[in-house]
Amino acid sequence: MSNFFHKIIDLIQQTKVLEQIKDVNAVGLSTNPWFMVPFVVLILYLLIKKKIKDFIILAILSGVWWVSGTQYMHTLIVGDEIQIDKILPVLVGGAVALGVVIYLLFGRSD
Repeated sequence: MSNFFHKIIDLIQQTKVLEQIKDVNAVGLSTNPWFMVPFVVLILYLLIKKKIKDFIILAILSGVWWVSGTQYMHTLIVGDEIQIDKILPVLVGGAVALGVVIYLLFGRSD
């Protein structure tokens, strides 16, 4: 079983997925019509079909993606130490976001 995980880790390192995620140009992505047109169409579709639950989940995912690129997130680890006073709000925010998503997916029906 550990051989399986080593193959996955090797694949991630060979394809340099982590570097690609770190190098995402958010400003360029938000001005790229090949991204923005389908994204806006998806948002309009969700609003027209009144799929508010899916819209909220998409908004949470977009918010998490945006927050992960802020300067605050880059200062969570200084040297090799995690800053406890800065990580606790991130954990609470993540728990709240996860709780909302779980509630929307499993907690109630439409």
